[in-house]
Amino acid sequence: MAPAPGDREARREDVSQAVWQVLADKGFGGLTLRAVATAMGASTGLLMHYFPTKRALVAHALDLLEKRTAARPRREPPAAGLAALRAALLDILPLAPGDVARNRIWVSSWDLALADDDLGADQGARYERLRSSLLRHLETARDLGELPPAADPGRLAATVVAFTHGLVVQALFDPARFPEDVQTSLLDDFLASIAEPLPARGP
Repeated sequence: MAPAPGDREARREDVSQAVWQVLADKGFGGLTLRAVATAMGASTGLLMHYFPTKRALVAHALDLLEKRTAARPRREPPAAGLAALRAALLDILPLAPGDVARNRIWVSSWDLALADDDLGADQGARYERLRSSLLRHLETARDLGELPPAADPGRLAATVVAFTHGLVVQALFDPARFPEDVQTSLLDDFLASIAEPLPARGP
Protein backbone atom coordinates (compact mmCIF):
# COMPACT_ATOMS: atom_id res chain seq x y z
CA MET A 1 0.00 0.00 0.00
CA ALA A 2 1.33 3.44 -0.92
CA PRO A 3 1.85 5.87 1.95
CA ALA A 4 -0.86 8.50 2.44
CA PRO A 5 0.00 11.99 1.08
CA GLY A 6 0.66 13.36 4.56
CA ASP A 7 2.83 10.40 5.49
CA ARG A 8 4.65 10.64 2.18
CA GLU A 9 5.63 14.26 2.82
CA ALA A 10 6.54 13.48 6.42
CA ARG A 11 8.91 10.73 5.31
CA ARG A 12 10.46 12.62 2.41
CA GLU A 13 13.08 14.21 4.67
CA ASP A 14 13.85 10.82 6.23
CA VAL A 15 14.38 9.40 2.76
CA SER A 16 16.67 12.28 1.75
CA GLN A 17 18.70 11.91 4.94
CA ALA A 18 19.13 8.20 4.28
CA VAL A 19 20.16 8.83 0.67
CA TRP A 20 22.74 11.38 1.87
CA GLN A 21 24.07 8.95 4.48
CA VAL A 22 24.59 6.26 1.85
CA LEU A 23 26.25 8.74 -0.52
CA ALA A 24 28.61 9.96 2.22
CA ASP A 25 29.53 6.39 3.22
CA LYS A 26 29.66 4.66 -0.17
CA GLY A 27 29.32 7.22 -2.96
CA PHE A 28 27.15 6.69 -5.98
CA GLY A 29 28.70 3.27 -6.54
CA GLY A 30 27.02 2.05 -3.34
CA LEU A 31 23.72 3.85 -3.85
CA THR A 32 21.03 1.17 -4.05
CA LEU A 33 17.46 0.87 -2.83
CA ARG A 34 18.59 -1.80 -0.40
CA ALA A 35 21.32 0.42 1.04
CA VAL A 36 18.93 3.35 1.48
CA ALA A 37 16.30 1.08 3.02
CA THR A 38 18.86 -0.28 5.48
CA ALA A 39 19.90 3.25 6.44
CA MET A 40 16.24 4.11 7.08
CA GLY A 41 15.33 0.86 8.77
CA ALA A 42 12.60 0.47 6.14
CA SER A 43 11.70 -1.99 3.43
CA THR A 44 12.74 -1.69 -0.21
CA GLY A 45 9.04 -1.96 -1.03
CA LEU A 46 8.37 1.31 0.76
CA LEU A 47 11.16 3.05 -1.15
CA MET A 48 9.74 1.82 -4.46
CA HIS A 49 6.89 4.30 -3.91
CA TYR A 50 9.49 7.09 -4.00
CA PHE A 51 11.94 5.66 -6.51
CA PRO A 52 10.37 3.18 -8.94
CA THR A 53 13.68 2.89 -10.83
CA LYS A 54 17.38 3.14 -10.02
CA ARG A 55 17.59 6.17 -12.28
CA ALA A 56 14.91 7.94 -10.22
CA LEU A 57 17.01 7.29 -7.12
CA VAL A 58 20.13 8.64 -8.82
CA ALA A 59 18.26 11.74 -10.07
CA HIS A 60 17.02 12.44 -6.53
CA ALA A 61 20.53 11.97 -5.13
CA LEU A 62 22.03 14.40 -7.65
CA ASP A 63 19.31 16.95 -6.94
CA LEU A 64 19.93 16.57 -3.21
CA LEU A 65 23.68 16.94 -3.70
CA GLU A 66 23.27 20.08 -5.80
CA LYS A 67 20.90 21.67 -3.27
CA ARG A 68 23.20 20.90 -0.33
CA THR A 69 26.17 22.24 -2.25
CA ALA A 70 24.33 25.47 -3.04
CA ALA A 71 23.16 25.87 0.58
CA ARG A 72 26.57 25.33 2.22
CA PRO A 73 28.07 28.23 4.19
CA ARG A 74 30.27 30.49 2.09
CA ARG A 75 33.28 32.60 3.00
CA GLU A 76 32.81 36.35 2.94
CA PRO A 77 35.28 37.72 0.37
CA PRO A 78 37.51 40.41 1.88
CA ALA A 79 37.61 42.35 -1.39
CA ALA A 80 36.58 42.15 -5.03
CA GLY A 81 38.69 40.60 -7.78
CA LEU A 82 41.26 37.95 -6.96
CA ALA A 83 40.42 38.03 -3.24
CA ALA A 84 36.81 37.13 -4.06
CA LEU A 85 37.99 34.45 -6.47
CA ARG A 86 40.23 32.97 -3.77
CA ALA A 87 37.32 32.83 -1.30
CA ALA A 88 35.11 31.09 -3.90
CA LEU A 89 37.80 28.49 -4.62
CA LEU A 90 38.44 27.83 -0.93
CA ASP A 91 34.72 27.03 -0.68
CA ILE A 92 35.23 24.28 -3.27
CA LEU A 93 38.35 22.60 -1.86
CA PRO A 94 38.05 19.67 0.61
CA LEU A 95 39.44 21.57 3.58
CA ALA A 96 37.01 20.38 6.29
CA PRO A 97 35.24 17.05 6.87
CA GLY A 98 31.97 18.28 5.37
CA ASP A 99 33.81 19.55 2.29
CA VAL A 100 35.58 16.20 1.95
CA ALA A 101 32.31 14.25 2.08
CA ARG A 102 30.63 16.51 -0.46
CA ASN A 103 33.56 16.32 -2.88
CA ARG A 104 33.79 12.55 -2.53
CA ILE A 105 30.14 12.32 -3.53
CA TRP A 106 30.57 14.64 -6.50
CA VAL A 107 33.61 12.75 -7.80
CA SER A 108 31.78 9.44 -7.43
CA SER A 109 28.96 10.83 -9.59
CA TRP A 110 31.21 11.48 -12.58
CA ASP A 111 31.24 7.86 -13.70
CA LEU A 112 27.45 7.88 -13.91
CA ALA A 113 27.48 11.16 -15.82
CA LEU A 114 29.97 9.80 -18.34
CA ALA A 115 27.77 6.77 -18.99
CA ASP A 116 24.44 8.61 -19.34
CA ASP A 117 23.88 11.32 -21.95
CA ASP A 118 21.29 13.21 -19.93
CA LEU A 119 23.29 13.09 -16.70
CA GLY A 120 26.37 14.07 -18.68
CA ALA A 121 24.56 17.09 -20.11
CA ASP A 122 23.48 18.08 -16.60
CA GLN A 123 27.08 17.84 -15.39
CA GLY A 124 28.25 19.91 -18.34
CA ALA A 125 25.70 22.56 -17.40
CA ARG A 126 26.98 22.56 -13.82
CA TYR A 127 30.49 23.22 -15.06
CA GLU A 128 29.18 26.03 -17.25
CA ARG A 129 27.49 27.62 -14.23
CA LEU A 130 30.68 27.26 -12.18
CA ARG A 131 32.81 28.89 -14.88
CA SER A 132 30.27 31.71 -15.18
CA SER A 133 30.28 32.32 -11.44
CA LEU A 134 34.08 32.62 -11.45
CA LEU A 135 34.18 34.67 -14.63
CA ARG A 136 32.82 37.79 -12.96
CA HIS A 137 35.61 37.70 -10.35
CA LEU A 138 38.20 37.39 -13.10
CA GLU A 139 36.68 40.23 -15.11
CA THR A 140 36.72 42.41 -12.00
CA ALA A 141 40.31 41.41 -11.28
CA ARG A 142 41.33 42.45 -14.80
CA ASP A 143 39.51 45.76 -14.45
CA LEU A 144 41.30 46.35 -11.15
CA GLY A 145 44.67 45.70 -12.76
CA GLU A 146 45.22 42.47 -10.83
CA LEU A 147 45.48 40.50 -14.09
CA PRO A 148 47.42 41.37 -17.26
CA PRO A 149 45.39 43.66 -19.56
CA ALA A 150 45.45 41.02 -22.31
CA ALA A 151 44.15 38.26 -20.02
CA ASP A 152 41.12 36.37 -21.35
CA PRO A 153 38.76 35.87 -18.38
CA GLY A 154 36.84 33.12 -20.17
CA ARG A 155 39.94 31.00 -20.77
CA LEU A 156 41.18 31.75 -17.28
CA ALA A 157 37.86 30.59 -15.80
CA ALA A 158 38.32 27.20 -17.50
CA THR A 159 41.93 27.04 -16.28
CA VAL A 160 40.91 27.93 -12.73
CA VAL A 161 38.25 25.20 -12.65
CA ALA A 162 40.70 22.65 -14.09
CA PHE A 163 43.31 23.51 -11.45
CA THR A 164 40.84 23.51 -8.57
CA HIS A 165 39.17 20.22 -9.41
CA GLY A 166 42.55 18.65 -10.10
CA LEU A 167 43.61 19.65 -6.60
CA VAL A 168 40.32 18.32 -5.20
CA VAL A 169 40.97 14.88 -6.70
CA GLN A 170 44.56 14.75 -5.46
CA ALA A 171 43.50 15.77 -1.95
CA LEU A 172 40.77 13.12 -1.88
CA PHE A 173 43.13 10.33 -2.91
CA ASP A 174 46.14 11.47 -0.87
CA PRO A 175 44.89 13.53 2.09
CA ALA A 176 48.13 13.08 4.05
CA ARG A 177 50.09 14.81 1.30
CA PHE A 178 47.47 17.49 0.69
CA PRO A 179 46.21 18.71 4.09
CA GLU A 180 44.43 22.04 4.45
CA ASP A 181 47.56 24.19 4.63
CA VAL A 182 49.11 22.58 1.55
CA GLN A 183 45.92 22.99 -0.48
CA THR A 184 45.71 26.64 0.53
CA SER A 185 49.37 27.25 -0.28
CA LEU A 186 49.05 25.63 -3.71
CA LEU A 187 45.97 27.71 -4.44
CA ASP A 188 47.81 30.90 -3.48
CA ASP A 189 50.75 29.90 -5.70
CA PHE A 190 48.38 29.30 -8.60
CA LEU A 191 46.63 32.65 -8.17
CA ALA A 192 50.00 34.38 -8.00
CA SER A 193 50.98 32.70 -11.27
CA ILE A 194 48.05 34.25 -13.16
CA ALA A 195 48.24 37.67 -11.50
CA GLU A 196 49.80 40.78 -13.01
CA PRO A 197 53.30 41.16 -11.51
CA LEU A 198 53.62 44.01 -9.06
CA PRO A 199 55.69 46.95 -10.33
CA ALA A 200 59.32 46.71 -9.29
CA ARG A 201 60.30 49.15 -6.55
CA GLY A 202 63.22 51.45 -7.00
CA PRO A 203 66.39 51.19 -4.92
